[in-house]
Amino acid sequence: MPPPRHKIAGHNPKLILLLLGSLCIVTPFAVDMYLPAFATIAVEFHHTTSQISFSLSTYFIGFALGQMLYGPLLDRYGRKRPLYAGLTAYILCSLGCALAGNLHSLVALRFLEALGGCVAQVGAIAMVRDFFPVKESARVFSLLFLMIGTSPLLAPTIGSAIVAGLGWRWIFGALATMAFIILILVVTLLPEGHQPDHSVSLRPGPILQGFWRILRNPQFLTYTLAGAFSFAGLLGFVAGSPILFMDGFHMSSGAFGIVFAVLVMGFIGGNQANVLLLRRFTSEQLFLAALLLQTAIGVLLFAGMLSHLLGLASMMALFFLFLSCIGLTYPNGAAIGLAPFSRDAGRASALLGFLQIGTGSLISMAIGLLGVSSVLSLLSSMAALALVILLLGRAILGKPVEAESTEPLVIH
Repeated sequence: MPPPRHKIAGHNPKLILLLLGSLCIVTPFAVDMYLPAFATIAVEFHHTTSQISFSLSTYFIGFALGQMLYGPLLDRYGRKRPLYAGLTAYILCSLGCALAGNLHSLVALRFLEALGGCVAQVGAIAMVRDFFPVKESARVFSLLFLMIGTSPLLAPTIGSAIVAGLGWRWIFGALATMAFIILILVVTLLPEGHQPDHSVSLRPGPILQGFWRILRNPQFLTYTLAGAFSFAGLLGFVAGSPILFMDGFHMSSGAFGIVFAVLVMGFIGGNQANVLLLRRFTSEQLFLAALLLQTAIGVLLFAGMLSHLLGLASMMALFFLFLSCIGLTYPNGAAIGLAPFSRDAGRASALLGFLQIGTGSLISMAIGLLGVSSVLSLLSSMAALALVILLLGRAILGKPVEAESTEPLVIH
């Protein structure tokens, strides 16, 4: 039997939320800060901008795979010890990226960097189930994503300044420094949300059986897969935006950083609108409505590409609305998908992250292979597929359950 769930009293929930948010920004900063450096890295390594995007795709792949590793570790050893190990690996690999001598080395180190850094986000998502009641999950996720949303606003601008003043390699030194500060905060201020459960096996067979049991849950499968294909639109935009705007519209790195920040404000706005909308609507209602709208906007983007009617202004407006929809789908899909799990929250959040980031990494890799012409067609098709999965799942599932019989603890 697992040890009894302990109650953490005397801690400020706002501080806990801030610490979880700091963990959640590790990967967004690792992704967004070096986007303006693509052209500079391409020149130094004698490759195209599209080829440099493979270093982003491999980060997504490492991020997806690493979550499957950390899920069982977070349930067996508690949340903090795996965080210590993963963040330390991330720091070392970031320093290695700063010293990379060619694209192959950079791609390999980015993969290893992601394997370490992914523990931050999967651990933070699991701890939402540790510290807050299920009915608050969607609201908490939206607040976390507000902090995540600061990365597209700040990271490209910071990255552009570092490239201009110091060179692109210093970007990875800055990432290592940021992660080190977060690690110190986790060690000193973050309480342990889940006592070690030594009944969780680390053998491959039981691990796979545990993931399979979670995956077979109809509610988890429906909302996680639908959310994954919706969220792939964000990762596809991140991977394709340097190609689309810097190559297609011949923007400078500084101008691209500004455009990127403005567009991702749509994602932030969607997240914060979600907090208000949850006062009147359920997560299921918001998830369906946002997916319908995201699919419609994806069709408009695709039709505009085929008809050659999309200029810079119209494309930016549609992308802003497209990303706003993802700001609504992501927190609600995650909250509904994870609701049936409490004891297995670490593994469930890891599997959710694997499916979402894994799907997005495949889309970003396809964009790297196919180039600018694939960006809009892939994004529109992913939104439509997400909607089909949701409608089919809802027809079979009926009304989603809210939680397991064991309620998560609440910070007072």
